Amino acid sequence: MAARIKKNDIVVVIAGKDKGKRGRVVSIFDEQDRVIVEGVNMITRHLPKNQQNPADGGRKEMEAPFHISNVMPWSEKESKGVRVRFQGEGKSKIRVSTKTGEPVSAATVAASSDDKDAED
Repeated sequence: MAARIKKNDIVVVIAGKDKGKRGRVVSIFDEQDRVIVEGVNMITRHLPKNQQNPADGGRKEMEAPFHISNVMPWSEKESKGVRVRFQGEGKSKIRVSTKTGEPVSAATVAASSDDKDAED
Protein backbone atom coordinates (compact mmCIF):
# COMPACT_ATOMS: atom_id res chain seq x y z
CA MET A 1 0.00 0.00 0.00
CA ALA A 2 1.28 3.46 -0.88
CA ALA A 3 2.03 5.85 1.97
CA ARG A 4 0.57 9.33 2.21
CA ILE A 5 3.34 10.37 4.62
CA LYS A 6 6.95 9.34 3.97
CA LYS A 7 10.26 9.74 5.78
CA ASN A 8 11.86 13.22 5.29
CA ASP A 9 8.50 14.83 4.38
CA ILE A 10 7.82 18.23 5.89
CA VAL A 11 4.52 17.93 7.76
CA VAL A 12 2.27 20.16 9.86
CA VAL A 13 0.58 18.93 13.06
CA ILE A 14 -3.21 19.31 12.84
CA ALA A 15 -4.25 18.08 16.31
CA GLY A 16 -2.96 17.94 19.86
CA LYS A 17 -0.77 20.11 22.06
CA ASP A 18 1.61 20.97 19.18
CA LYS A 19 -1.09 21.93 16.67
CA GLY A 20 0.28 24.20 13.95
CA LYS A 21 3.94 23.22 14.35
CA ARG A 22 5.94 22.02 11.35
CA GLY A 23 8.77 19.52 11.20
CA ARG A 24 10.53 16.81 9.21
CA VAL A 25 9.42 13.18 9.61
CA VAL A 26 12.29 11.32 11.28
CA SER A 27 10.77 7.83 11.31
CA ILE A 28 7.53 5.98 10.67
CA PHE A 29 6.19 2.95 12.53
CA ASP A 30 3.79 1.29 10.07
CA GLU A 31 2.47 -1.39 12.43
CA GLN A 32 1.26 1.17 14.99
CA ASP A 33 0.43 3.97 12.46
CA ARG A 34 2.75 6.34 14.32
CA VAL A 35 5.33 8.92 13.25
CA ILE A 36 8.16 10.83 14.93
CA VAL A 37 8.48 14.45 13.80
CA GLU A 38 11.63 16.47 14.47
CA GLY A 39 11.10 19.02 17.27
CA VAL A 40 7.44 18.13 17.86
CA ASN A 41 5.79 16.26 20.77
CA MET A 42 8.84 16.61 23.01
CA ILE A 43 8.96 14.57 26.22
CA THR A 44 11.47 14.43 29.09
CA ARG A 45 12.93 11.06 30.05
CA HIS A 46 14.71 10.64 33.38
CA LEU A 47 17.55 8.21 32.73
CA PRO A 48 19.78 6.66 35.40
CA LYS A 49 23.53 6.43 34.99
CA ASN A 50 24.82 2.91 34.49
CA GLN A 51 28.05 1.18 33.62
CA GLN A 52 27.25 0.95 29.90
CA ASN A 53 26.32 4.66 29.62
CA PRO A 54 28.00 6.60 32.45
CA ALA A 55 27.47 9.99 30.78
CA ASP A 56 23.82 9.44 29.80
CA GLY A 57 22.31 9.96 33.24
CA GLY A 58 19.89 12.78 34.03
CA ARG A 59 17.05 14.33 32.08
CA LYS A 60 16.93 13.88 28.31
CA GLU A 61 14.52 15.63 25.92
CA MET A 62 13.36 13.52 22.97
CA GLU A 63 10.57 13.34 20.41
CA ALA A 64 7.75 10.93 21.14
CA PRO A 65 5.73 9.18 18.42
CA PHE A 66 2.15 10.18 17.76
CA HIS A 67 -0.60 8.99 15.44
CA ILE A 68 -0.11 9.53 11.71
CA SER A 69 -3.64 10.95 11.36
CA ASN A 70 -2.51 14.02 13.34
CA VAL A 71 -0.17 15.26 10.58
CA MET A 72 -0.59 16.52 7.00
CA PRO A 73 2.04 17.04 4.30
CA TRP A 74 3.13 20.70 4.06
CA SER A 75 2.91 22.52 0.74
CA GLU A 76 5.30 25.46 0.28
CA LYS A 77 3.29 26.69 -2.72
CA GLU A 78 0.03 26.82 -0.76
CA SER A 79 1.69 27.58 2.61
CA LYS A 80 -0.52 25.10 4.43
CA GLY A 81 -1.10 21.41 5.00
CA VAL A 82 -2.61 19.61 2.02
CA ARG A 83 -4.59 16.46 1.44
CA VAL A 84 -2.88 13.97 -0.82
CA ARG A 85 -4.16 11.61 -3.50
CA PHE A 86 -2.34 9.25 -5.83
CA GLN A 87 -2.04 9.69 -9.58
CA GLY A 88 -0.74 7.18 -12.10
CA GLU A 89 -0.52 3.42 -12.28
CA GLY A 90 1.94 0.83 -10.99
CA LYS A 91 5.48 2.13 -10.44
CA SER A 92 4.66 5.55 -11.89
CA LYS A 93 2.22 6.30 -9.05
CA ILE A 94 2.97 9.69 -7.41
CA ARG A 95 1.45 11.76 -4.59
CA VAL A 96 -0.31 14.97 -5.63
CA SER A 97 -2.24 17.70 -3.81
CA THR A 98 -5.99 17.20 -4.15
CA LYS A 99 -6.72 20.90 -4.77
CA THR A 100 -3.90 21.98 -7.09
CA GLY A 101 -2.66 18.69 -8.51
CA GLU A 102 0.94 19.69 -7.69
CA PRO A 103 3.26 16.74 -6.94
CA VAL A 104 4.20 16.18 -3.30
CA SER A 105 7.49 14.31 -3.07
CA ALA A 106 9.72 13.52 -0.09
CA ALA A 107 12.83 13.89 -2.24
CA THR A 108 11.96 17.37 -3.50
CA VAL A 109 10.80 18.51 -0.08
CA ALA A 110 14.01 17.28 1.58
CA ALA A 111 16.17 18.76 -1.19
CA SER A 112 14.52 22.16 -0.90
CA SER A 113 15.01 22.19 2.88
CA ASP A 114 18.70 21.26 2.41
CA ASP A 115 19.09 24.17 -0.02
CA LYS A 116 17.71 26.56 2.60
CA ASP A 117 20.20 25.24 5.16
CA ALA A 118 23.05 25.87 2.71
CA GLU A 119 21.94 29.50 2.23
CA ASP A 120 22.05 30.24 6.00
